[in-house]
Amino acid sequence: MDNEDVKKIANNIRRRVLEFTIRNGGGYLSQACSSAEILATLYTKLMNIGPSIAPKIPPEFSGVPSRYNKKYFSGYGYNGPKEPHLDRFFLSPVHYALVLYATLVETGRMLPEGLEMFNKDGGTVEMIGADHSPGHELMSGSLGQTLSQVLGIAMARKRKGEVGKNWVVMSDGEFMLGQTWEAIETLSFYNIDTVNVIIDANGQSADGKIDTVNQIEPLRERLESFGAVAVEIDGHNIQQIVDAAKIPHEKKPLFIVARTVPYQCIEILKKRAPKFHYIRITNEQEREELENFLRERFGGENA
Repeated sequence: MDNEDVKKIANNIRRRVLEFTIRNGGGYLSQACSSAEILATLYTKLMNIGPSIAPKIPPEFSGVPSRYNKKYFSGYGYNGPKEPHLDRFFLSPVHYALVLYATLVETGRMLPEGLEMFNKDGGTVEMIGADHSPGHELMSGSLGQTLSQVLGIAMARKRKGEVGKNWVVMSDGEFMLGQTWEAIETLSFYNIDTVNVIIDANGQSADGKIDTVNQIEPLRERLESFGAVAVEIDGHNIQQIVDAAKIPHEKKPLFIVARTVPYQCIEILKKRAPKFHYIRITNEQEREELENFLRERFGGENA
């Protein structure tokens, strides 16, 4: 698939999340703006995953995993089977769930009808993704915990001789947390080079701009000081994402700091600065503005 086709997928991801936000009065729209190229590139050009083995329309929630629950459903199947030679995918900021669901639809792994089940009682298409949600494998809990879990998975796969990579999408806000840095230094200490992390570095947190909450910069240099191979790129440039993923990192984890914009391609959001974490529509004028933008930029729903 060429880069222009990937770009179309990224913009369709944004369109679907914008449509949802308008219909439901709010949503994690800025996360779609910033991460669309990252997820589209992962699913079409970078990850070596098999075809989906999950239902095209997600099932209802069948209960928590246990040895007594034979009907338990895990969302990992949308990313293909677990095979030693295949890659696995982990979404750390699980409030990006709707963006991931839209990606699954745009890449043919889930039907659009699955999006209608979003955040409905008794369903698996959770607003905050869980291990039973489409495309998810882990119960990530609070931000910052996923990388530690992937560390354990990667170490186990290495001991079993598996060669598949473990791809992680993180948000830059997670680098305010100590557990993240403990995981990085442990990955480096044990020479785990099957972990590739792409950071959606959009500079935002639930409390506003990250640099007004805590200091994580210079992020690339800090990652290197903890033993990782790190590179900084334009997170909306598909070719830069692809090239960064090819950087050699023998015996070290790879971290790609993808600098992104929280209103990329939906410029009407810029006036909401400095807070972009959750886009809430508070009045009819805001709804009409977004509807007009949807028609002008994307051609309306289901264009």
